[in-house]
Amino acid sequence: MHGNRPRSTLSARRLALLATTVAGLGAAALVFAPNVAPRADLFGTPAQAQNLSEKVQQLPQRPVGFADIVEKVKPSVISVRVKLERPANSALTDDDMPFPPGSPFERFFRKFGAPNGPGGKEKEIVTGQGSGFFISADGYAVTNNHVVQNAENVTVTTDDGKTYTAKVIGTDSRSDLALIKVDGANFPFVKLAGGSPRIGDWVLAVGNPFGLGGTVTAGIVSARGRDIGAGPYDDFIQIDAPVNKGNSGGPTFDVDGNVIGVNTAIFSPSGGSVGIAFAIPAETVKSVVAQLRDKGSVTRGWIGVQIQALTPDLADSMGLKQTTGALVSEPQPDSPAVKAGIQSGDVITSVDGTAIHDARDLARRIGTMAPGTSVKLGLIHQGQEKNVALTLGTLPNEKQAENTPQNQREVPDSDVPKLGLTLAPASKVQGSDGNGVVVTAVAEGGIAADHGFQVGDIILDVGGKTVSTPADVRKSLADARKEGKRAVLFRVKSSQGTKFVALPLGNA
Repeated sequence: MHGNRPRSTLSARRLALLATTVAGLGAAALVFAPNVAPRADLFGTPAQAQNLSEKVQQLPQRPVGFADIVEKVKPSVISVRVKLERPANSALTDDDMPFPPGSPFERFFRKFGAPNGPGGKEKEIVTGQGSGFFISADGYAVTNNHVVQNAENVTVTTDDGKTYTAKVIGTDSRSDLALIKVDGANFPFVKLAGGSPRIGDWVLAVGNPFGLGGTVTAGIVSARGRDIGAGPYDDFIQIDAPVNKGNSGGPTFDVDGNVIGVNTAIFSPSGGSVGIAFAIPAETVKSVVAQLRDKGSVTRGWIGVQIQALTPDLADSMGLKQTTGALVSEPQPDSPAVKAGIQSGDVITSVDGTAIHDARDLARRIGTMAPGTSVKLGLIHQGQEKNVALTLGTLPNEKQAENTPQNQREVPDSDVPKLGLTLAPASKVQGSDGNGVVVTAVAEGGIAADHGFQVGDIILDVGGKTVSTPADVRKSLADARKEGKRAVLFRVKSSQGTKFVALPLGNA
């Protein structure tokens, strides 16, 4: 009787659930036996069932798991170790600490075990480690700038355990990329992807977490175009593959074995992976590495303007109906922008006919262009659209920030209490350049404090009118209220530069 027991079959509900689950995995495991049509009672009419079968067979067939891909790409990934010299009495950082935060071992190590402590050497040799990958058979490899920055000695270890001395060809701090070179030939290498990944695509991260050697983790692309505050050209790919310290400079691969990004940062309250990692897109890597290989450095186009995001409050204050574009807070002296007639308060809306989404979009767009390139910018100037042509300059290597003296003698002259500001003419405040009105006090919890005003800020104009006394500020506020404006635009110079701030009028 046992031999004649009918074979059990999956219920329609169970099979439907499996089909839904497998569909999310690319339908790699959903297979129909050859020459056997799917059952009509499970998939609708015979025609519908046959149609489903044909669609499943047309889906790209991927192997279950990533072993074949790993076998292909892992030999190209390297461990990068660096040595640098620093003063022995420099503070011990969290990266130097080998024990968990708060543990008794950490407290003991900080007190007694720090290298070259009291009575030790004047200098110490510090080692660091990260990851990288070969991009050519003759030994060129990519890693992060922060991995090899200031290193006196760089060595790499390949997947087969061989160690080589590497030379730093060039670094770029703005993109956090570096190109290094190992002498030799026939190194296994990988290619940078030709297109951008989609959100939800599978990815593999390979690197050297915590110095453990070649480690592979898998996940998906969680987001694109992430701005993490690392710099003006932030455009990171966010992935959820576990990435930890030591993975910096390592590649993230797509399922075809192409590099879609270079791992550079993680978001982590604890210092370990929480499933939020950021990679520099392959498109950026291609551009930067090409310049590093040719000349050892990167040059970028430069307009010469301080820009900021156009918020709804700012747009409303300027009478604009849209918040797209980059607001020019101040053109820099002798810059291409000044020569082209661009002024504070202009909104750059397009570059060569392509719309600009925001200030970060403009910075990235111009940064990818070579100095000397002629471009046409679309502007909104005093409420009117216009086009200007200019030739890009070269982005300076060092940003020259103008700092407002903090230890200045303040001479309060008047105040604007309903905005929470106490003001004085700049001409009466020691250390100022005499232009504008200086903020000498900011009321805690007031409107101005909520919008980022700080002591030492200099108000240059209000509502598009230059101000030099608190009375000028009051008059501009009164004029704005008469015109029925809900907010008024302040142009403010601070230690971080010049920017526009829209303050709601309220009962001021």
